[in-house]
Parts: sequence; C-alpha cells; structure tokens
Amino acid sequence: MIGVFKKLFHCLQRFAAKIWRAFFPSLIVIGVTGSYGKTNTVRAIKFALGKKFSPLTTDINLDTVFNLPLTLLKIRPKNKALILEYGVDHRGEMEAHLRLIRPQIGVLTGISPVHAEKELLGSLSGIIEEKGKLLEALPKTGWAVLNFANPHVRQMAKKTEAKIVSYGQKDADFWLKDAKLGLEGTSFLIGLRQGGKEKEVRVKTKLIGRHFGEEIMAALAVAKILGIKEEKAAQNLEKLTPLPGRMSLEKGPKNTLLLNDSLRANPASTSAGLKTLAEIPYRGRKIAVLGEMGELGQYQEKEHRLIGQKLANLDIDFFVGIGNLTHLIWEEAIKNGFAKKRAFWAKDVVEAAQILEKLLKKGDLWYLKGSRLRHLERILLLLNHETVDCRLISCHNYDYCQQCPALKKQ
Repeated sequence: MIGVFKKLFHCLQRFAAKIWRAFFPSLIVIGVTGSYGKTNTVRAIKFALGKKFSPLTTDINLDTVFNLPLTLLKIRPKNKALILEYGVDHRGEMEAHLRLIRPQIGVLTGISPVHAEKELLGSLSGIIEEKGKLLEALPKTGWAVLNFANPHVRQMAKKTEAKIVSYGQKDADFWLKDAKLGLEGTSFLIGLRQGGKEKEVRVKTKLIGRHFGEEIMAALAVAKILGIKEEKAAQNLEKLTPLPGRMSLEKGPKNTLLLNDSLRANPASTSAGLKTLAEIPYRGRKIAVLGEMGELGQYQEKEHRLIGQKLANLDIDFFVGIGNLTHLIWEEAIKNGFAKKRAFWAKDVVEAAQILEKLLKKGDLWYLKGSRLRHLERILLLLNHETVDCRLISCHNYDYCQQCPALKKQ
C-alpha cells in the first residue's frame, strides 16, 4: 500500500512539475548525460555561466527519477538557465525524463560499460542507445556538446540534427593543450577555435586531475554558446572546488594525505584517478587502494584486468585491492611487472584496513577508489578505530555507512 501511495505521489509531482515549467518558456535547458563525469560537468557549467544566468541545477544527492521533477518545482523567475543531469541505468528511463522536459543544449560526457548488467542497460550498445535518445531529442535549432575524445560519442554525433560543438581532441572545437597538476589544484590551458583562428585560455581550478579538463572544456563550450566570453567563464570557474569523495584531498589516518575518490568508480574514472595519483608531484610514497567497479555486467572481468595492466605501468608504490573482482587487478598488475611484494589483496574492508594499518606511514599519499555501493568509507572508520561490524562487499544502501544500523551490531 505504501508503494502505491509513493508511486501516486511521484506521478502527481511530475504533473505539477511539468505545469510549473510551462510558466517559464524562455528558460534555457541544458541536459547532461553520459557514463561518467555528469555531476562535475553540471557543476562546471553552473560555475562557468555565473550570476548572469542564475543557473539552477539538479541535486547531487538524489536519483534522477525523483531529482528532475523536484528541480523543476524549484524554478524561480530569477533563473535563466536550468542544468539537469539526465542519469539513466534502465531501459526507457531517458524517454521518461524527456517526456517531462527536453533540453535545447545537450552535453554527452562519454560512454563506458557502466550499467551493462542484463537487468539494467544490458550491453554497451544498450547504453549507447539509451543515452543517445537525449541527442535525438534535441531541436534542429539546439546544440549538442560532444566529447570527441571518446570514440563512442564521436560516432553518436550522427544521432542529432542539432548544431555540434566538440571538445576533447586536437581536431575538436576545444582541446586540452596542457595541464599543470598539484595538490592545490589543476591549471588547464585550453585551445579553442574562434572565427577560423586558434586561441588559448588558461583556467585555474581547485580540482585535482588532468581528466577534469573534459568538464572544463564542456563548460566553456556551453558558456560560448550562450554568449559568455571564455575569459569570463574561466574567471568564474576559478571558484570550482572538489566535491567530498570525488577527488577531494583530505587529512588521512596516521598523518597521511588521502585523495578520496570513493563515491563512484567506473573504468574511465578509475583509470583517470590512478593516472592522477601517479602524475601528481609528491615526495612521499603513493598507495592505490581500489574497491570493485560495479554494474559492468559481461565486461566486469575484462575491465578489471585492464585496470591492472594500466596500474603496472604507473609510478605508484603500493596497491591494495578489496573484493573478488579486484583480485583480477592484482593478478594482471603482477603479470605486467608490478612488484608482488608491493601488491596486496583483501577479501573485505576489514581485512583491507588491517593491511593498511601496517602499510600506511606518516606522509604517505593514498588514493581511495570504489563504487558507491562498495562503501569504502568503512576503511576510514576502521583506521580511526571505530566499530565496523559489516563485512559486506556490496549492498544497495546509498546512504553513508555511518547512518546504517548494520554498521554496529546491537
């Protein structure tokens, strides 16, 4: 009975949201989809547009199904732009989002085999089909902002009749020429084409990682479409800071530095995070702590093995894997030259914390990465000598473990 009332309430909420949105016909709607980078791309666009558009964005803590109608109901006359994250992990979800609201500007961040399980999107082609519906829905007078560094996205350009602005590679409209990486943030030198000529713009942010250049380029592209000069957009982007648990630098246990990236994990973001750990200038030891990447379906073995191959070729001192799938990373890393005495594997977070208790030393820089439902935050609790009785590798509770009654058995 509770489920029936909940479904009815959601339907009423969607109906009210659609009516409310109709009161703002001049509102510019920007939709962001992709397998990775959506949340930070939405944030980057918001900062790039600045006060001129008073942009409203989706809540980073809510599922898109509930997020979109709630966000629409928050529209006020001062808002000139609406930046929405179109997240999908089941067939038919994008159509449901688009029935509620269609964007004039669509941003596609990248395609990766995330949500590829049979009960979700099923395969890489299923992912491309579902996310591509946003591009198909764009009007001819609209714009598609596409990451041409991702080969799947480049191919998906044929799905839209909208005007295209590309980013990510030298042959695109925006490309990354250089990035200076440090613990205090990253400075990006972006190349762009304007009036048949090439120019450059420097963007300094507190984001840590060369890969954030993709979000920055997408934001600059949207800003340009809406008439904001790249210098002004770059100035606005200086205020952009990392979200907790998404490449955020924190004080770690035992007087260490923690690069916390534990809220999400997919092949693209895990690879990018490891490269960042390897490239960041630092005199101390570097340690990669990886949990499993979830919802990869038929691609899970291949993608975990690929991470192991990449890890072996990076300047990282130690590796700790957590969960059955990370044993594939461990195997592949050692097979490709990573020193066995510097690679560890743990069956769960408790065993991982025991390894790290012995391994971590003052001044170490360590990287924590895993899918949200692997709840690697338990490792931090354990290293701070708090009680953690839950040994699950994965659960379907999206809340932080500190709020879960299973954390401590009664």
